[in-house]
Amino acid sequence: MFDIRWIRDHSSTFDEALKKRKERPCGHYLLELDKQLRQCMTNLQSYQERRKIVAKKVGEAKKQGLDATDLMQEGELLKEHISALEQQSHQLDHLLKTELSHIPNIPDPSCPVGLNEDDNVVVETVGVPRTFDFEPRHHYDIGESLGCMDFELGARLCGSRFVFLKHHLAMLERALAHFMIDTHVDHGYMEISPPLLVKDHAVFGTGQLPKQEEDQFKTNTDHYLIPTSEVVLTNIVRDSILQEQELPLRFVAYTPCFRKEAGAAGKDTRGMIRLHQFSKVELVSITTPHQSNEEHERMLACARRILDLLGLPYRVMLLCTGDMSFCSKKTYDLEVWLPAQNAYREISSCSNCGEFQARRMNARYRDVTHQKNTPVHTLNGSGIAVGRALVAVLENYQNADGSVTIPPVLVNYMRGMTSIPSIN
Repeated sequence: MFDIRWIRDHSSTFDEALKKRKERPCGHYLLELDKQLRQCMTNLQSYQERRKIVAKKVGEAKKQGLDATDLMQEGELLKEHISALEQQSHQLDHLLKTELSHIPNIPDPSCPVGLNEDDNVVVETVGVPRTFDFEPRHHYDIGESLGCMDFELGARLCGSRFVFLKHHLAMLERALAHFMIDTHVDHGYMEISPPLLVKDHAVFGTGQLPKQEEDQFKTNTDHYLIPTSEVVLTNIVRDSILQEQELPLRFVAYTPCFRKEAGAAGKDTRGMIRLHQFSKVELVSITTPHQSNEEHERMLACARRILDLLGLPYRVMLLCTGDMSFCSKKTYDLEVWLPAQNAYREISSCSNCGEFQARRMNARYRDVTHQKNTPVHTLNGSGIAVGRALVAVLENYQNADGSVTIPPVLVNYMRGMTSIPSIN
């Protein structure tokens, strides 16, 4: 969320940045609302000051036994004006804040300008996709043939885009998550086990509300199911003033996540790529402004380390201005190779949000150099999506006889199993 004072001083920069994000430039409109609000507040203050003067004169007149009728009438008229101006200022302030809450973060100058994912830039490709001497199967065919992945039961009990993982694949999902958590704790992240239900102010703070409300699951108690644990981890510092020496803070959590996938009609309708409920290990960092760029690269390296240890081919993508998430000012995606699709698919997204979320959450730190309270910078990243990692392991480690080899780094987490045997 933007500080209107910054827009006043950088209106051209603001509008140009919105154009890069495929958004309608609105600096002039926002500044006009701001101007009306400030004028309204000035008038309100003037009337309030005049009313105090009139009230004092009424008191003095009464003490002296003079007729104060005209003054009292003026006082009543001023009261009506003040009430109207208070209502107008409230409406203008609400409208301005509402308009600002719908505007996405502006991109960092280092981001490539583009319209969509086709304009993203490949930063690096790691690993060589395996050459199969048989036709590689999709993960859902593998999982169903192992008797461990049941979409039919998920649909019968829950509807579309749900799955039951059983036996060895339930173990593999848990093994992946525990391996990821252990690795990130070793990287200096504090493990958190957070609530899965939050109030609207938390979802607003990280930017899923109001613009992405259609993709959120809401309960009849006015709670939201978290779409990602970024929401709860980042909001740990809401309404706080941190000390500079405390930063950076680093948090990691493994949670279920819930999304309606409202904009995904017809996409990835088979398999585990796009479910309403999925598991993810999430990384969140809270930093000072001068730490955030370095922290962003560090977070990316931590997410990459998971794929390196799993031995999965992947590539690093720098997202263009038209493909970044609402709160991000710069995003790297990690895309893992899926042989059955003969394509790279997103498995992690690491974003630097700058002070954008912090302003929505009122999260600050005490800047020692300038002796003032300053918005923190927030960063988040998938470290990584557990379900998609399971998909990638099944497809990249499948064997001709229907079995699946366990990546060596997971063997201890799988009670010593080196492969999942075929049941055929």
